[in-house]
Amino acid sequence: MQRKSQYLTPRQRQRKRNRRVLFSGVIFFLLLFVMAVAAYSSYHLKVPAAFWEYMIPIPEGETVNVVIEQGMTALEAARVFEINGALEKGTPIELSRWMVKFGLDRKIRAGHYSIVPSDAWNIARQLRTLKPALLKAQVLPGLDIFALIDSLESQDKKVNRKAVSEALMNNHNYPPKLMAILKGLPDDEYTRAAFLMPETYMLVDRTADEIVSRASSAWWNHWGGFITSHNLTSNDVREASIVASMVEREVLHDAESRTVAGVIHNRMRKNMLLQIDATVVYAWRLKGRKLTRVLNKDLEIESPYNTYKHEGLPPRPICVPGVEAWGAALDPEFNDYLYYVAGRDGYHHFAKTYREHVANIKQVRSEK
Repeated sequence: MQRKSQYLTPRQRQRKRNRRVLFSGVIFFLLLFVMAVAAYSSYHLKVPAAFWEYMIPIPEGETVNVVIEQGMTALEAARVFEINGALEKGTPIELSRWMVKFGLDRKIRAGHYSIVPSDAWNIARQLRTLKPALLKAQVLPGLDIFALIDSLESQDKKVNRKAVSEALMNNHNYPPKLMAILKGLPDDEYTRAAFLMPETYMLVDRTADEIVSRASSAWWNHWGGFITSHNLTSNDVREASIVASMVEREVLHDAESRTVAGVIHNRMRKNMLLQIDATVVYAWRLKGRKLTRVLNKDLEIESPYNTYKHEGLPPRPICVPGVEAWGAALDPEFNDYLYYVAGRDGYHHFAKTYREHVANIKQVRSEK
């Protein structure tokens, strides 16, 4: 059986060509419409069509460092980006609007941002994925004012002796309620250093002011409730700061902190010399000499910090006390001990009488 050959008539072929031209025309005008909408959005509304974000890559290249401080609004942050050269095209208001649109005004975090300079839209796009970097600063327990400055300076050269001194004496760096207490204390950096909470802090900018502000706020947040609830006076807190500093330097094992604080209070009640070796070390430190071991001849130094010669507490704290030392000073153990001597393992042998104390000393020496 012979198959019929299939073919189109001239009229049919013309209709097919017309449909193809019509379809191409529709596609062309649709593309033209999309481009017109995108162009209108970009140049008139300053808002690119949403799908362009997935088609246009986020800028790459050399970055500039921008520091956003805690509590900044979107507009304030946008101005910082402009000042630092990150915002190359557009205005801070445009950038802040984009930050609001992306929800960044509610969750922008303080810290250091490495931004590729660009227009407002692309800056906001970068901020959605960037995590700010923070700087670490440590305040270590047991450091006297000189060691504290050396430690902070080793972490950042901007933190020098003058900067730390000025920061400690700047009343604005302390919580108002803590400042009310400090006004009743000797007004010097040695006293104020005791009210810094030893801790590792993550800071936006590692300056002396920032460190003192954060560390003093942390101290008040930890101890402010106790001080308020116990109605402690400035003089109570002053004495506690000095006792805490001595406990910090005398005690190796935290479990003994409250016991040693109890001994100090017992000797004060009996008007006994405190005879704290750590205060003698500090007295020599003030004269520029570092002691690693206290000998009998070292006890002859004339200083108000020499508790082998002067009754009562030293005039000021001798170091930055840690949490355990502060806790011991504010709530000392009730005991009958008047003496203690450190053993080879750092733990102390406590005694109620001098005879017991002498026996403990002999025992410690036999261990060595």
